Amino acid sequence: MYICICNAIREKDLRCAARCQGGDAETLYEAMGHIPRCCQCLHDADVIVANERASIAV
Repeated sequence: MYICICNAIREKDLRCAARCQGGDAETLYEAMGHIPRCCQCLHDADVIVANERASIAV
């Protein structure tokens, strides 16, 4: 599923980035070579990042 339509960022790619490095969704977008455009996805993306990191910590 796409989490960011503007940049064609898939949820699985965001989860992978969250496991590999720190920062919030905006930081991870930048690391993947993108910048948020409309920013409507950032809240959901931050939730996905937090959930992915929480699953690693367990």
